[in-house]
Amino acid sequence: MTHSILRVLAAALVFGGLGCSSDDEGSSGPPNILVVMADDHALQAISAYSGLLNSTPHIDRLAREGMMFRHALVTNSICSPSRATILTGTYSHLNGQFTNWEQFDGAQVTFPKLLQQAGYQTSLIGKWHLHSDPTGFDHWEVLSALAGQGTYYDAEFRDGNGTITREGYVTEVTTDRALEWLEQRERDRPFLLMLQHKAPHRDWQSSPAHLDLFADTTLPEPPTLFDDYQGRASPAAGQTMEIGRDLSETDLKLIRPPFLPERIWPEWDAAYDPRNRALEELMLEGDDLVRWKYQRYVKDYLRTIASVDENLGRVLRYLDENGLSDNTIVIYTSDQGFYLGEHGWFDKRWMYEESLHTPLIVRWPAAVRAGSVDDHLVSNLDIAPTLLDAAGAEIPAHMQGRSMLPVLAGSAPADWRTSFYYHYYDFDFPPLTFHDVQRHYGVRTERYKLIYYYLIDEWELFDLDNDPTEVSSVFEDPSYAEIVRELQAELTRLRTELAVPQDP
Repeated sequence: MTHSILRVLAAALVFGGLGCSSDDEGSSGPPNILVVMADDHALQAISAYSGLLNSTPHIDRLAREGMMFRHALVTNSICSPSRATILTGTYSHLNGQFTNWEQFDGAQVTFPKLLQQAGYQTSLIGKWHLHSDPTGFDHWEVLSALAGQGTYYDAEFRDGNGTITREGYVTEVTTDRALEWLEQRERDRPFLLMLQHKAPHRDWQSSPAHLDLFADTTLPEPPTLFDDYQGRASPAAGQTMEIGRDLSETDLKLIRPPFLPERIWPEWDAAYDPRNRALEELMLEGDDLVRWKYQRYVKDYLRTIASVDENLGRVLRYLDENGLSDNTIVIYTSDQGFYLGEHGWFDKRWMYEESLHTPLIVRWPAAVRAGSVDDHLVSNLDIAPTLLDAAGAEIPAHMQGRSMLPVLAGSAPADWRTSFYYHYYDFDFPPLTFHDVQRHYGVRTERYKLIYYYLIDEWELFDLDNDPTEVSSVFEDPSYAEIVRELQAELTRLRTELAVPQDP
């Protein structure tokens, strides 16, 4: 019997048993696995994490019934690299996915392949965005238009036999396809289902049902909405991702989005035309116009999340109704965090907190105490080894993450990581570069964050206890000189341990 199974059984005894009746489908044997991943979902847009902007009752249900991680960090805060890290349990320099533009090498080892070998049936439905055919999946159908980004309405899906356009709103359609696969799967084998949504990716088009959500609400502004970027290295001021300057007319819904089906136009125009006319009459300028753009952007963003949350509820109901909930690991996560006006920004990429963090909630009644909250430094790097461990499969030695099963059981090892390495590459990197965020790497500990912009030889140090919004670097402050030396040494140690090539 593997150590992972022993841990699970021990946890089941501690937490009062598995809670499955003998008649429940899949009530014994290896756990089923459901990974639900949104695209660009910020922690601050989940009410279980903050409760300040919106309500996400179904995601919150997972938090009430499982464990919510407050410090789940990503290795490279951009879509394709994060997806590759989740699949492989390795950093970009090992899996080859540095930016959104490389074609993922499907020949390399991934956790779905290893689960297949362990007897799991595997399925991937939704956004793939890795430019190659998925491997390691018995069934897959992925968004194919716009270089794999997909469209919000009438999305084109690709599988091994070709492409098909599926009418409807993409979050609902993706969920429909996932539920159909669950219904048709083999009932005598455990499953892995990766359900991957397009939302809330730019340009934040909501379903018709949510076009008026937040219409009469003024959402709170982040304290750094009008950040002046003083007191930091030069890249903070050199980006092109400011709400006040860089959102397009399409982003702001001042014109109809492309690819919006004509049948949706009446509902869309009824929602946005009066609001846009009101904007013209106000003749806003300066900070007042920035505030208006912030409200428009964040409300549209949150409207797409409302659909993600509702459709998660549909899947959780299916698990309940089919006796699958108790022996299914459900993970809710995103490929990274996102800026909702912090520092005046949208998008991600930086090692700053809002994009370094990703939501991570794990429900597994057999092994995770309901309502648990964890503050360890965990990572999307750890998802692959954790799921392999939970399934009783061997974790390959080359994986750079670590199984979170002990953390999930409430008994994290004494040698759990206390520092974390981050590396972002997508600047001046062919074929295209967006948002002008300089390449950087760095180390985060519980209290401090050291960032190095290595193409321009500039540093930042943040004391997160004293400066949680990261507006004032203390790298040049003599009182932090010893901290700088310690963190630079730790950064060198991590880069050596992780076999990071010299300044790629």
